[in-house]
Amino acid sequence: MTFKEFSFSDALVDALDSMGFEEATPVQEQTIPKILNGKDMIACAQTGTGKTAAFLLPILNKIASSPQDNISVNTLVIAPTRELALQIDQQVEALGYFLGVSSLPVYGGGDSKEWDQQKKALTQGADIIIATPGRLIAHLNMGYVKFDSVQHLVLDEADRMLDMGFLNDILTIVDYLPKKRQTLLFSATMPDKIRGLAKKILVEPEQVSIAISKPASGILQGAYLVHNHQKIDLITELLKDKKTTYSSVLIFTSTRKMVNEIRRKLDSVGIAAEGISSDLSQTERESALLNFKNKTTQILVATDILARGIDIKEINLVINYDVPSDAEDYVHRIGRTARADAKGVALTFISEDDVYKFIRIERVIEQEVMKIPLPKGFSKGPEYSLKSRGSSNRKRGNYRNSRGGGRNSNNQKNNNRGGRNNSRNKKHYKKN
Repeated sequence: MTFKEFSFSDALVDALDSMGFEEATPVQEQTIPKILNGKDMIACAQTGTGKTAAFLLPILNKIASSPQDNISVNTLVIAPTRELALQIDQQVEALGYFLGVSSLPVYGGGDSKEWDQQKKALTQGADIIIATPGRLIAHLNMGYVKFDSVQHLVLDEADRMLDMGFLNDILTIVDYLPKKRQTLLFSATMPDKIRGLAKKILVEPEQVSIAISKPASGILQGAYLVHNHQKIDLITELLKDKKTTYSSVLIFTSTRKMVNEIRRKLDSVGIAAEGISSDLSQTERESALLNFKNKTTQILVATDILARGIDIKEINLVINYDVPSDAEDYVHRIGRTARADAKGVALTFISEDDVYKFIRIERVIEQEVMKIPLPKGFSKGPEYSLKSRGSSNRKRGNYRNSRGGGRNSNNQKNNNRGGRNNSRNKKHYKKN
């Protein structure tokens, strides 16, 4: 289905043409007509499916079709992170240039000048406000925010916001809004807590579900069984081989400390990399993202703040330095590559402490990820037994620790067997 079939205004159609938008994605095709009809909506779609445009385009069309003499806040979009708020704002700016629609992101971490700009927009009006819950609550507590004119409320990455503890903030914000409004809830997953929130704030919503919790088909997934003390050497070994193969590499780790450690290790062997985590200033984070997006930086090391809400195309390789806490985070991490039907590679390092965690991830995605033998010169990593799926207790034998680096004969035999079983996958991985 093309965007011209949605009966958008001529100005919006011209904007889409100039930006190269042609065919709608499945989530856009299913949601846009319902949003244009004023329906409340619950939309479940994984990252990279085009859901931001799915809610922005019909809202922009409505605003552009009914311009107001006095600008007031027409639409409030709530997002979990600064990065996602900025990304949404950038899309509004790009399209709003053609439509005369104004927007402003409201997020924490800035200086007093940014606070004053946000206050001005909230008091004098902007068509669309994109806000993180915490910073918006801070403005609301000052007493000058007026949301009487809000016609649309959008909750983006709603499951992530609830995981981050923003449920009460969201309910507080909703109390400031008119009862009569259109509410759109977009989420990558649909657990019971999201459905509970939907019952409280939506009215007879339409429901759309697209490709829940499954990695894109264009992602070639692989994993290394590796002890924690071997990880830093493994990542330098892999990137020395792949530096010329992949133009854009994103490395995820769970802690800020490891971001700096990985970056320093790569720099020490002549592999340039930048790091980004929550302890950087907003200016530093935006600079690192821009360098990565422009390909000035080839390798970016990041914590999970980037797992959602970063829209950078042509990331060739994603490396999970450690296994994420759950399957949804895994899908979102590796979803940074192979966007828009492209191809990409995602590699995960599985330590002895993460074996069962990764087994659970394989259950959710309904796929066994190929295990790649460690490069020559590395001692054997921990075991990985698919027969142990039913237990997370080491004492019940879900996996055996081989910290001895291959000195235990039983571990050696099992790992050799694993290497033979994976030889076909290894050839496939190299070919790709």
